[in-house]
Amino acid sequence: MRYIRAVPSLPTPDDWSTRHSVLTTAQRTADLINALADDHPAPADVTVVLRAYGETDVGLCPREVTEMRASAALLREVFAAENPDTAAAALNRLLHAHTGRLRLSSHDGTTPWHPHLDSADNAPWAEWFLASSCLALTVLLWDRQRPPGGTCASPSCDNVYVTQGSGPPRRYCSRRCATRERVAAHRRARAEREAP
Repeated sequence: MRYIRAVPSLPTPDDWSTRHSVLTTAQRTADLINALADDHPAPADVTVVLRAYGETDVGLCPREVTEMRASAALLREVFAAENPDTAAAALNRLLHAHTGRLRLSSHDGTTPWHPHLDSADNAPWAEWFLASSCLALTVLLWDRQRPPGGTCASPSCDNVYVTQGSGPPRRYCSRRCATRERVAAHRRARAEREAP
């Protein structure tokens, strides 16, 4: 009888690297864009999203949320891009107009070294949001050679989403929207068949 040696389990990534991966940063971008889509998003609602992604020192005022909302509107163009060329053009415009020079930061030794495109470690929230989002979305486009995400195809939803993995292009932000649209299409088809 042959015995198979046990394979040691892989070490789990530390919390910091998981929270600050490119994909996680891109997902944070989509979640913030969606949270900021309301006409008057509450600072508390935006704070919940930031804290869910590991930001601890969050104390947003309404003016900061308004500024972040303007950044979200700019980033939405990247998610609306239908092909890599359009997404790259949008990112290039944002990188040129709204980000600083690439630099490494460890936040005075409190975090591992990581890249930043904002002007300083204590940059305003809107600047940080736009710059870090541009960096993550740029890397995703570079890595996958396709737009980093999309806008929900449901007419009743304007959420954005991050495309993950390979496979057919994603059209909806969630299973809920996909199911709602599939059911609506089924009902329309049935009504057309039953119409006199």
